Amino acid sequence: MHFDVFNGDADGIIALLQLRLSQKIEQPNDPVLITGVKRDINLLKQVDVNKAKSVTVLDISLEKNHDALVEILQKEINVFYVDHHRTGEIPQSKKLVSLLDTDANTCTSLLVNNYLNGEFCTWAVAAAFGDNMQASAEILAKQNNLTLEQQSLLSELGVYINYNGYGRSVEDLHFHPADLFQQLLKYPDPFELIYEKNSIFTQLKNAYLADMDKAKNAEVLFNNEHCKAVQLADEPWARRVSGVFGNELANASPNKAHAVITKNDDGSYTVSLRAPLKNKQGAGDLCARFPTGGGRAAAAGINALPQEMLSDFFNSVSEYYA
Repeated sequence: MHFDVFNGDADGIIALLQLRLSQKIEQPNDPVLITGVKRDINLLKQVDVNKAKSVTVLDISLEKNHDALVEILQKEINVFYVDHHRTGEIPQSKKLVSLLDTDANTCTSLLVNNYLNGEFCTWAVAAAFGDNMQASAEILAKQNNLTLEQQSLLSELGVYINYNGYGRSVEDLHFHPADLFQQLLKYPDPFELIYEKNSIFTQLKNAYLADMDKAKNAEVLFNNEHCKAVQLADEPWARRVSGVFGNELANASPNKAHAVITKNDDGSYTVSLRAPLKNKQGAGDLCARFPTGGGRAAAAGINALPQEMLSDFFNSVSEYYA
């Protein structure tokens, strides 16, 4: 039995999409899909090591899944691991094939695109835009002679797929990430999806615009020349836009770090942090200083920041980027 384990955001979904659409690699029969909301990254422990013959892992931190990975490898199960987040210690095993790159200007879908020699480069462009890697997306788009209009449409698609991944639980989402992936498999060419009447693209676009309109009234909790933090309501719409709204703020003020805060049921806070676009480093390390925090250099988060640590977090971010 083969298991596909992937992040429920645009990068994770589209990385797997490229692999499963590809004619260049052998495809598994009826793979088991393991995914969830974007912040649900401790996914490898859900693999049944008594049934697994092989596992593909995409866009989830090896550091956060180290112990589960070691257990899988000890069972002599083949693992193909592609990711751009913090790695921590990488297990040494002949059963592990990995493409790991923590550079701030790459993402899992771009790594898969290179692996497949650009077989589905338009999907990779959409993923890079969705992961807010504007420069990298534009470079790949230009290399493949995509017009500005095509780039704009792929950017929208990536953002909407990414938006769908944010929530406290899958009940907050418009589509379960596994279901969304299965729907996207019907479209080797993303432009077929974009131009199709009443498609998932249109549905997500309408939902995204409605939710983002509400986010315009976000409360500013902290703001100086180095960092801005806003708080959104404790409602499903706010949890859905927490990441994409942070990207929008980062794009509008590229010299600042930006944090989007939403309150959890237990009084703690979920945090989405974006490093300044002109200084894309440090976000993962900053968030890792706090309980339940982690991520990559340009974008990171904290799942449950204790309320009493909120001021410390703001000050740490501000001091780091000063």
